[in-house]
Amino acid sequence: MSVETENQTRLYGVCDYYDAESLLTADERSVLGRLRAFLDEKARPLLAEYWERGEFPEQLTRPLIDLDLMEPAELTGAPGAERNPARGIYQGFRIFELARTDASLATFYTAQAGLFRTAIRVGASAQQQAEWMPKVIDFSLKGVFSLTEPDSGSDIAGGLSTTARRDPDGHGWVLDGAKRWIGGASTADVLAVFARDVADGQVKAFLVEREAAGVTLEKIHGKTALRMMQNAHITLDGVRVPESMRLHNVNSFRDVAAMLKAMRSDVAWIATGIQAGAFEAALRYVTERRQFGRQLGSFQLVQEKLARMLGNVTASLSLVVRLTEQQAKGIYRDQDSALAKMQTSLLMRETVALAREVVGGNGITLATDVARFHADAEAVYSYEGTHEINALIIGRALTGESAFTR
Repeated sequence: MSVETENQTRLYGVCDYYDAESLLTADERSVLGRLRAFLDEKARPLLAEYWERGEFPEQLTRPLIDLDLMEPAELTGAPGAERNPARGIYQGFRIFELARTDASLATFYTAQAGLFRTAIRVGASAQQQAEWMPKVIDFSLKGVFSLTEPDSGSDIAGGLSTTARRDPDGHGWVLDGAKRWIGGASTADVLAVFARDVADGQVKAFLVEREAAGVTLEKIHGKTALRMMQNAHITLDGVRVPESMRLHNVNSFRDVAAMLKAMRSDVAWIATGIQAGAFEAALRYVTERRQFGRQLGSFQLVQEKLARMLGNVTASLSLVVRLTEQQAKGIYRDQDSALAKMQTSLLMRETVALAREVVGGNGITLATDVARFHADAEAVYSYEGTHEINALIIGRALTGESAFTR
């Protein structure tokens, strides 16, 4: 095979992004190539219009689900047979591919494949998992992770104000409170709601039907990032939930924290993918645009910025790949996922800013793709743990002293 032919069959181009090809099997590359083709041919042409409208392109939802990306048969075994889960490194690059096209697409898919699936995997009993997990994987049970509240974000561990109390008949629960910034809630079947039990003060979790009596959803308007992603403000007013819909393995915030450390890893992959998308968009632009009678990419200062962007992408991939390899061995530590989320998000902010710089005035228009990445990065920088909170998690592990305010 010639070098030219080999390059045409590879998923990743310039400097090969930390030799990503060697980390993936041929079947994994095939599935990711299927996703890449869908994103390039079907999704990308819609993104600028729907981002500006602040609407999600719902016509992409079913085709994206039908790609069978969560546990694809060619990676996990024939349907109906005993199947092994897809490797973590494949799942990471699936997030990476989505995010290098659009942050809202990545957030939408990861809301199901990451957040909601993790809530079931960690929080549900074995019996509940047997019933629900197949439906999560094929999207016949769509759900969202509903933790953040209007007045509590980083301090949610101590500030959770949504309450759960036993129904007077003793067969279920009654929920009251509010949740905010819940992405994808308007199209979910159930909301995984976290509430504080008034009896013991501990956190419990419940699957609440989106259309249950007492549930009200309002779309959050006026966002300047993740405009396609539909975030909701949810009000819960005397919502009744049967005991069978309580996640039986969630009995304290410690159980929620176990979910969060896994989900920060997904966000680190999103931050890395956004960097790759911004870098690639900037590189396309500077190789096509001419200034002062020369290709824009021929100028020294532009090349220096391109090199820094690629360095950031490669460094971020090194972090998330190593974290994923560690977790594949069963090693899940708060400080590891916090470090990956903190550092990739920090580098993401610099990378999208450098992309904006080299594209110039056109970098604030949606035509070059750079503006979407530049704006959407701000949402990713904050969610699943701000820079400061993740830094304090790392600091606590380093020193043995907690600097969190009490």
